[in-house]
Amino acid sequence: MALPPLLRTTTFRLTLLFLALFAGAGAAFLGYIYLMTAGEVTRLADGAITKEIRTLDAIYAKGGVEALRGAMAERTAIDQPFLYLLLDKTGRRIWGTIPNAPVGQSDERNIVWTRFSVAQSWDGAPREARLARGERQRLSGGEILFVGSDVGNAETYVLKIVRGLWGAGFLVVFLGLGGGILVSRNVTRSVSGLNAVVGAVQGGDLRARVRPQGNGDEFDALAGGLNDMLDRLERSIGGLRHAGDAIAHDLRSPLTRLRTRLEVAMLDVEAGRSDPKAALAQALEDADGVLRTFNAVLAISRLQAAGAAPDQTLFDPSQLAADVAELYQPVCEDKGLDFRAELAGGLTARGNREFLAQAVANILDNAVKYTPEGGAVMLRVRRRSSGEVEFSVTDTGLGVPEAERGRVVERFVRLENSRNQPGAGLGLPLVAAVAQAHGGRLELDEGPGRVGEMGPGLRVAVVLPRVGQDG
Repeated sequence: MALPPLLRTTTFRLTLLFLALFAGAGAAFLGYIYLMTAGEVTRLADGAITKEIRTLDAIYAKGGVEALRGAMAERTAIDQPFLYLLLDKTGRRIWGTIPNAPVGQSDERNIVWTRFSVAQSWDGAPREARLARGERQRLSGGEILFVGSDVGNAETYVLKIVRGLWGAGFLVVFLGLGGGILVSRNVTRSVSGLNAVVGAVQGGDLRARVRPQGNGDEFDALAGGLNDMLDRLERSIGGLRHAGDAIAHDLRSPLTRLRTRLEVAMLDVEAGRSDPKAALAQALEDADGVLRTFNAVLAISRLQAAGAAPDQTLFDPSQLAADVAELYQPVCEDKGLDFRAELAGGLTARGNREFLAQAVANILDNAVKYTPEGGAVMLRVRRRSSGEVEFSVTDTGLGVPEAERGRVVERFVRLENSRNQPGAGLGLPLVAAVAQAHGGRLELDEGPGRVGEMGPGLRVAVVLPRVGQDG
């Protein structure tokens, strides 16, 4: 017959295990108490009996049998807690408070536990001794003297103690079982809530959450951790779904333009108005643009879905900026731009080096693209007074109006003054996604102002948290 589910829980089994260990320890403790108490009773009785026999033996040595019998009678009359029996050489009873000898007549000294009837107690009423411990000794004249001690009261007292301890042990076991059932029920209730949420998530309901009990215990901590994990999972799956939708939506226009250009190129080639090689080169360039758009949209969606950049490590931000500057310095020289880099040393940042390098490259690419010939581009890496690390690029181009700065970080948004430049409007959105994935932010400010026909320019900064700060 199967046990009820509550009794099959791990908590109840652990309760039984601890109860068994406790019962074993309690039984050993009770045995120790019994042995120590009974041993103490025995030691006290033996000590008193030995002392009494020595006293009586000394009386016998001085006055003989009559003196010994008188001493025993006198001691019995004054309520001495001893049992006496005096036998002659042949074993016949001379005098005593017990009717017969509990031991033999050998010359060896005997200490015995025995039960026997007392002929007459010191109060004059016959009674039954519950338990006695006695010692027999042969006197110098051949008589046998037996002195015993009634330990029935002590035995009863010890047994009461043991029964009380056993009762307490049974009470503890009973309460332990009740407590185990109660704890198992509470744990089962908490775990069943967790199992219900896990089952709902397995069924596809990513919005299921565990309701904390508000006790602040480990189950509430587990519920909070599980809810946080489910929140991240929901965001991740939602981000992947959004990425798929975004890619499908965002690539529709580039693919449509590519198809249109290919169709026009085919018609021009057929009509002899275009070189086939030039048409294929343009098609390849358009296809590369579509691939770049696809990669940028996918990267943005993944970063937004993950919530944090993967594989973050400590690195030198100035070295990262120097590597990117080395690539863009020749580009600026070819376009006639004054390129400078101010890179502070001794800095440390935490992040995904590849993503941050791509973000800095995107900012520099925009600066070079939108700064006219004769302008200037400045790359800086510095530590702010707050401890944050800043990558910034300042140019003397046309800049971005303050009212439009919130829009340029949206995907596929291009301002009127940039329509004649190649691009898909994904550079700054990718930079913003990288900054957010590192717990930082993207800042857009006005550049150095108008200088002649240049300006007002634009300053784009990626600000990362100081090392050790959350994020």
